[in-house]
Amino acid sequence: MYAYKDVGGRPRLEQAVEGVDRVWNKRSRGWTASGTKALNKSRRDLFRASFIQRLRESHMAGILYIVATPIGNLADISERAINILKQADIIAAEDTRRSRALLERYAIKTRLTACHEHNEAVKTAELKGRLLAGQSVALISDAGTPLINDPGYRLVSAAHDHQFRVVPIPGPAALIAALSACGLPTGQFCFEGYLPATDKARKDSLKRLKTETRTLVFYETPRRIAESIRRMAELFGETRRAAIARELTKQFEQIVRAPLGEINQKLACNAIKTRGEFVVVVEGRRESRENRATVEAGRVQAILMRALPPGRAAALTAEITGCNKNEIYRLAVRDKNNQGE
Repeated sequence: MYAYKDVGGRPRLEQAVEGVDRVWNKRSRGWTASGTKALNKSRRDLFRASFIQRLRESHMAGILYIVATPIGNLADISERAINILKQADIIAAEDTRRSRALLERYAIKTRLTACHEHNEAVKTAELKGRLLAGQSVALISDAGTPLINDPGYRLVSAAHDHQFRVVPIPGPAALIAALSACGLPTGQFCFEGYLPATDKARKDSLKRLKTETRTLVFYETPRRIAESIRRMAELFGETRRAAIARELTKQFEQIVRAPLGEINQKLACNAIKTRGEFVVVVEGRRESRENRATVEAGRVQAILMRALPPGRAAALTAEITGCNKNEIYRLAVRDKNNQGE
């Protein structure tokens, strides 16, 4: 961490930036007549950003660390994360009361300050000032990796806007833990966070995802898990494979993979308890090999028919894709007739 010196009771870096502003004001006097106010402001911002970048490279500016913390088991924190939290000038925590247990276990005595969704705008300005003063800030959430469905976006965005260094300290994340253990395809996935609280909005969100072919990942609360699974089974189909992960890394961890209809029944009979935090993983819509081939044949055929008659286009499409020539020709004639109507 950078040990800056105070000059006249104020940080050296803060005074340096003020000096840059004074230099800018002198330089810009000759531009005022020829440039618009907006253009002059843009020039000033670029000038200042360039200077702060040079300060950052010379280690005078502070560093923002994004530190992942355990999602349940306190032993799941890295040695690097512990060292960063001990050395930082201040820790910005989503909930200082919940974070204190972790800090006490590892004898981390760094000062805590709250940074959550209700005060993030104000707190960002304060922490930005600390970074400008050469201090280091460690951002943590209640559990897991900050910003993954947690506060912190404003602070990280502001740090980049002002050319401060942002350093991730990787570690636990509930969605990755669930994906790794769910037994469903993980080559491509999309994270949806929490579904909307109201039934209509929740239903609309799931309808939008009905044809998604990537694996879907959701977070859910104990109060809404049963209704969310019921809606998924209704809209995605009861046979769609899914996995439900509860209380990950904790004493009563439970991971169940089954069709959505079966998971719905297990929740109804309390075989899956509605306690703790949930991660729901749902397999994407599966397309048959034949269906994918037909879609590709249709695409190729449409291109060829721009320049060729249906028969010739069908023959070439069959040769390119391996699909049945007669079936392709039938589709080509149908599409041509539809275009003529």
